[in-house]
Amino acid sequence: MEWYMQWELDFLYFLQGLHIPVLDKIMVAITMLVEGGALWIIVTIAMLLQKKYRRCGIGMAISLVLMLLIGNVALKHLFMRSRPCWIDTDIGLLVRLPKDYSFPSGHTFASFVSAVTIFLHCKKEGIAALVLAALISFSRLYLFVHFPTDVLASVVLGTYIAFLVWFFMNRYDERKKHKEAAETAQSGSL
Repeated sequence: MEWYMQWELDFLYFLQGLHIPVLDKIMVAITMLVEGGALWIIVTIAMLLQKKYRRCGIGMAISLVLMLLIGNVALKHLFMRSRPCWIDTDIGLLVRLPKDYSFPSGHTFASFVSAVTIFLHCKKEGIAALVLAALISFSRLYLFVHFPTDVLASVVLGTYIAFLVWFFMNRYDERKKHKEAAETAQSGSL
């Protein structure tokens, strides 16, 4: 299915005019960090292994699983949106030709669900993660493999899921504290 808005292709063509060898290498390196979710999976595991960051790691793990189910399993197959590089094959790609559908951007989705989760738990580290997520998102446009609306929707969805998981984790923690307080009060009265 080939549906897009003309301004999206115009914007991507504009970005093609910005290509210079050094920027090409930087954008390919940035996008490769998240191939298969590698970077965010490694960060999640590292956080799970450290007591100080474990709660954040749990939030990232839950968020990444939700991202995978919503983005890659459901939305990509529901919308079946062609990628810009499938529509205009005259643009030479700097990365291998993607085989899955364009909407939403998995790289962006994973990056924002992870970066926002980190930000909600650890502000300083989260700011760095958000900058990296923005660069990864831009690289997908620069490399002509996603439309701007793929990336924008992924930013919104990733942010929403991160906040939703954070909200429910906080509610769980509050209920657990109330239950423990009630049990302590009950055992103290015996």
